[in-house]
Amino acid sequence: MKRSSLLYFFITLAGLILIGRLFQLQVINGADLDPNHNAAVKVIYDYPERGYIYDRNGKLLVANQLSYDVMVVPNEVEPLDTIEFCNLLKINLDYFKRKYKTAKNYSPWLPSVFLKQLAKEDFAFLQEKLHKFKGFYIQKRNIRNYPISSAANVLGYISEVNELEAKNNPNFQQGELIGSSGVEKSYDSILRGIKGKKFLHRNRLNKIIGKYKDGEYDTLAVNGQDITLTIDSELQQYGELLMSGKRGGIVAIEPKTGEILALISSPTYNPNMMVGRQRAYNSTILMDEKNLDKPMYDRSLQATYPPGSPFKLINALIGLQEGVIDENSGVYCYGGYRYGNRKGAFQKCHCDIFGGPIRLHTAISKSCNSYFSTTYRKIIDNAETATVGMDIWSNHVKSFGLGNYLGYDLPSGQKGLIPDGNYYDSRYKYSWGPTTNISNAIGQGEILTTPIQLANVTAAIANKGYFFTPHVLKKSNGKDITNPKYTKPKKTTIDSKYFDPIIEGMHEVFKTGTGKWSNIKGIDIVGKTGTSENFTIIDGVRKQLRDHSILIAFAPKDDPKIAIAVFVENGGYGSTIAAPITSLLIEKYLNKKITGNNRKWIENNMINLSLRDIYDQKEIVPKTTFKD
Repeated sequence: MKRSSLLYFFITLAGLILIGRLFQLQVINGADLDPNHNAAVKVIYDYPERGYIYDRNGKLLVANQLSYDVMVVPNEVEPLDTIEFCNLLKINLDYFKRKYKTAKNYSPWLPSVFLKQLAKEDFAFLQEKLHKFKGFYIQKRNIRNYPISSAANVLGYISEVNELEAKNNPNFQQGELIGSSGVEKSYDSILRGIKGKKFLHRNRLNKIIGKYKDGEYDTLAVNGQDITLTIDSELQQYGELLMSGKRGGIVAIEPKTGEILALISSPTYNPNMMVGRQRAYNSTILMDEKNLDKPMYDRSLQATYPPGSPFKLINALIGLQEGVIDENSGVYCYGGYRYGNRKGAFQKCHCDIFGGPIRLHTAISKSCNSYFSTTYRKIIDNAETATVGMDIWSNHVKSFGLGNYLGYDLPSGQKGLIPDGNYYDSRYKYSWGPTTNISNAIGQGEILTTPIQLANVTAAIANKGYFFTPHVLKKSNGKDITNPKYTKPKKTTIDSKYFDPIIEGMHEVFKTGTGKWSNIKGIDIVGKTGTSENFTIIDGVRKQLRDHSILIAFAPKDDPKIAIAVFVENGGYGSTIAAPITSLLIEKYLNKKITGNNRKWIENNMINLSLRDIYDQKEIVPKTTFKD
C-alpha cells in the first residue's frame, strides 16, 4: 500500500472515531448528561424560605427577614475601577483582593459570596450601579430573626457552608446557610427546604443564550417546614430572668411525655447577635475562651456536676429493690457516719438528729448522710464481691438515664460518669470496698451528672419507674411526632411499688424539711434539696470553692405536670437559692403568675440576687447559714 493511501486511511479512521464519539456523547448519552457538571451550563439557585419555629403555645420564636448578598463569578469579571467599586460597597482594597482570591480558588465558574447581608438602604443604592461591574450580582436570601430574645441555647443559629463542606457535600454550595447548633442543626433537613435550580446555556464566548434544554431540568424551590417546639416560651424567659447574675442550668420536663418545657443555661445571650453584619464581631466575643461566663456553653446539657443529696433518692430506691432496707429500717446518727478507724474516716451530717433510729421518711426529709451511707454500704456488701456489688449498683443507677447521653434531640451534651466495678478495680488493683468510695452514697465521689439527666431522674420518680426520652420537637408541619424513640417509655430497674415511700419523703422536704421555706400554698411540691461540693485546681493546688446549690422537684404530687432540676454554681446550700427558684418556676408554670406578698418578695430577691462578686474571686470559702 502506498504511503499516501495509508495516510488517507488513518485520517478517515480518525474522523470516523471522532464522529462516533460525538454521536455517543450528544445523541446516545446526551439525554443523561448532568447539567450540574457541564461547563457550558450556568446554574442559578433559588433559595427557599427557612421554616418558622414556634413554642408549644403557638408563640413565634424564629422568623425570617430578607438579606442581600453580593455574589461574584470570577471568570465573568471584566476589568473594573476597583476604587469606585470599593467605595460603592464601603470596603477597602485589601478586602476586595482577599475575597476575590478566595472566590477564584474555590471555583472560577461557580458563584461565591463576596459581601454578605447588605442593609436594605445599601441594596437599593447598589442595585442601580452594579450593572457597571460584570461578574457581580445581588442574590436575595432569608436570614433568621428572633422576635423573642430568649432560648438561644435551644434554638441555636445558622451559618454559611464553608469551602471544605461544599467540596465534601455536593448538595451544598459555598455560602449557603445551614443549621450549626441547637434546633437549627438537629432539624436542619426539615427547616432548610429544597433549593430551586435554573440552568442557563452558554455559548463558546461564555455568553448566556437561553435556558438549557428549554428548562427541562429547572426546579422550583420548596420552602422549609415549620416546626413547633415543646418549650414554653414564658417559662423559659422567666427562668432566664431568675438566673440573671448567676451561672448554672435549669431543665423542666413534662413527666407524662418527656417534653422539655424549659432548657435554661446561664449566662445566655441574645440570639439576634448571631445574625447580620455584626455576627463575626459578636461571635468573637461570645466564643472567647477567656470569657469564663461562656454564654455559648450550654450548661443545661454540657456542664457536669456531682448531683449531691438528690442522688440519695436513687440509693434509697436501689436499697429497697435489693432488699437491704425497708421503710422501717432504722439508722442511728451521731453527727455523721464513721466508716473506719483511720484519721479522717468520718463523713459529717447536718440532719441534727442525734440518736435514733432514723427511718427512710425522715432520712429523706432531713437528708441524713449516715442513713444513706449505711444503705450504700449494705448494697455493695450484699453481693459476693465488691466488684459484683458495684456492678449491680451501677446498672440500677444507669437505668435512670445517668451515665449516658439520654438520646435527646439536641446536638450537644455530656454523658457524665457513673462508675462500676471495673472502674475501681483498675484504680485500686482489686483492693477496695464500699468505704473506699463511700461518697457515692451522697452524690459526691466520682459521680457526675448534667442538669437534664437529673431532670429526667425526677420525671422517672414522678412516673414511679419509667421515663420518656427528653425531646424538644413537638410538631413538624403541623403533625405530632410519632417517633417511638420519644413516645415509647423506658423502664428503670426499680419496681413501681418502691417509689411511694420515696415520694412521701420528698413531699415532707417541702412540708417540714430543708425546702419548707419555699413551699407554695395550694401546690403539693415533691422534691429534694442538695449541696454539691466544688473543687478546682489553682496554681497546681486543689482548692475548695463555694458549693453548688441544687434542687430537684415535681408537682403536683398526685398528678405531676412538671419535673425540674436546678443547678446554681457556687450558690451554697440547696435551700438558699435553688429551692426558691424551683418553687417560683413551678408556681409560674402551674398558676401562670406569682401571687402573695411573700412570694413576690422571694421573686424580687431571686431576680436581683447576683453571684458576680463570688465568680470574680479565685477562692471562695463556703459561707452559708441554711442546710442542704
